[in-house]
Amino acid sequence: MFTLQHECTHNTPFRSLWINSAIGHLIAFLLFQPFLWFRYFHLAHHKYTNIAGKDPELDGHEKPSSWGAFLRHLCTLDYWWAKVVTLIGNSVGPLTASYIPPRKRRALRAEAVLLIAAYAVVFAMAPTALLWLWIVPLILGFPVLRLYLLAEHGRCPEVENMFLNTRTTLTTRVVRFLAWNMPYHAGHHAMPSVPFHKLPTLNNMTAAHLGGGSDGYSEFSKAYVSSFQD
Repeated sequence: MFTLQHECTHNTPFRSLWINSAIGHLIAFLLFQPFLWFRYFHLAHHKYTNIAGKDPELDGHEKPSSWGAFLRHLCTLDYWWAKVVTLIGNSVGPLTASYIPPRKRRALRAEAVLLIAAYAVVFAMAPTALLWLWIVPLILGFPVLRLYLLAEHGRCPEVENMFLNTRTTLTTRVVRFLAWNMPYHAGHHAMPSVPFHKLPTLNNMTAAHLGGGSDGYSEFSKAYVSSFQD
């Protein structure tokens, strides 16, 4: 669901813009991740990829560099806390993040308020069922997602070249299908308007420019943790 929402921010999964928006908002509800907010957050991530102090993905979420930090990263407690802070902050806070256009603050505030109200209603109706059918699967699934996302930019150089600051990971057809071809991530960052179904072709065309990749997520993870000191 996360990778589909990501694609919807780029308006690439569906031909109609309103369908991209509708699906993005639906997934926002399921993942506790406001769609409008994520669109501007993600736009800034594309503009300042892997640049400390500018890329919002690095703001308080530095890539783990020790076993302790790595385990905390995978347990996702900070992720859930960030979602709570974002929802509450967008609903009542000043919305002063540099990546949020001032003209969109009212829309982002309305989005957060509507999401919080919707959560209050649905959890009041069936709290136990939603806990086991919705929340527990999310808790179990997010560590896998975070491990997957770590490969996109983890240990990549802090430079402006998208073929260097982003990693393409070679993987199975099943993973590529579930992730809407986002393992071809360097090409996506270099040319984000290219739709997901053309990324394999783009990868073949730009392979000579890739600064480095990984032959699978297991290989990346082993290489990533090999330098940990604790």
